Amino acid sequence: MRFTLKLGAAVAAWMMGTCAVQAQDKVTVLTSWFAQAEHGGFYQAQAKGLYKKAGLDVTIKMGGPQVNGQQLLLAGQADLILGYDFQVLKGVEQGFPLVAVAASFQKDLQGMMTHDDIKGLEDLKGKTILVAGSGQTSWWPWIKTKYGFTDAQSRPYTFNLQPFFADKTLAQQAYPSSEPFAAEKEGVKAKFFLFADYGYPPYGTTVVSTAKMVKEKPDVIARFVRASMEGWKSYLSEDPGPGNALIKADNKTMTDEQIAFGIKQLNALKVATGGDAATMGIGVMTDERWKKTYDYMVSAGLLKKDVDYKQGYTLQFVKAMKVLP
Repeated sequence: MRFTLKLGAAVAAWMMGTCAVQAQDKVTVLTSWFAQAEHGGFYQAQAKGLYKKAGLDVTIKMGGPQVNGQQLLLAGQADLILGYDFQVLKGVEQGFPLVAVAASFQKDLQGMMTHDDIKGLEDLKGKTILVAGSGQTSWWPWIKTKYGFTDAQSRPYTFNLQPFFADKTLAQQAYPSSEPFAAEKEGVKAKFFLFADYGYPPYGTTVVSTAKMVKEKPDVIARFVRASMEGWKSYLSEDPGPGNALIKADNKTMTDEQIAFGIKQLNALKVATGGDAATMGIGVMTDERWKKTYDYMVSAGLLKKDVDYKQGYTLQFVKAMKVLP
């Protein structure tokens, strides 16, 4: 009888252990915009089972212009969001427990689209530049200081490209896979200059969580970050088809042609694989880079000097990850 009871207890313990191994930790991640190539690594990790292999049951929710990712994160409606360095540091300034845990891209994707007669950003001095409201409080102070531009040069960018198409003296803010693609489709010869290649310091598409989750579920975050960066490696160097299928399922307006253009741009600009990522791994962040972003924001009047910017990020999930391109 004692043997039978012990055997039964052993079997029950084994079954409980098996169920625990099979259990998937649920994670909800909210993207920064409508599904596109810039989110490809996360969709690729989902499509190829990398999250599942890491013991995660991941739900990817699509962002958009009416979606306040930071608010949803702080309200517990998402575990992680795809965010932005400036947003995180401003959140720290306001007392929000935001923590960046990885950077999808070593380079921020913001840049300038010009007509093909422009040889460099310095050639835009005195020319009209279309700038959105968000640009006025992010990259515009940087480019003004670097190239001696003035506020008199700027006009509002309303995300309508017709003024650019009609006036060959205009330049405007742009993202590598969006406005340049539209110009190409319109038959307008244009150039794209990525600000990061000229010293603009922020990372691109940072993975952001909360101080609470970093403290209580570090293993979940670690597994998510590694699987996501493995997804980026696969998406940019192998067949992106699995991830693209999920992107198009979420964003019905996305076409194969635009996704292909986006992937081409991401690879050409080496936003995920260049810089520190080339030797330290995709997703890596450093104290030096965060300090540069902090210094810029303070100098531009975008952040108070007494903000403890180191509260806004942690290197614990990326410093030894080494997902090399």
